[in-house]
Amino acid sequence: MSTTVWIILAGALMTYLTRVGGHLVLSRFDRVHPRVEAGLNAVPAAVLTTLVAPAAVSGGPAEMISLAAAGAVALFWGGMMPMFLTGAAVLIALRHFVG
Repeated sequence: MSTTVWIILAGALMTYLTRVGGHLVLSRFDRVHPRVEAGLNAVPAAVLTTLVAPAAVSGGPAEMISLAAAGAVALFWGGMMPMFLTGAAVLIALRHFVG
């Protein structure tokens, strides 16, 4: 197999082990402390920020327009999935048709 396939398989295995490990650790407790729960609830926003921040800082016009479109969808229609789909669709379209 190629190196790329091995990297994908290793990444999938590590992702799986991370998720299972977190579940096993948290399942040992009867009650999770509210501060721990608040920290765990903040993880998705932190991950999204690490994915979007580089494009927001160093992106071109296509990235800026797609971020604005995704932000507008988030403000007016709400929901994470419509926001992601709109941002991705606008970015793909602009990169394909504009340049």
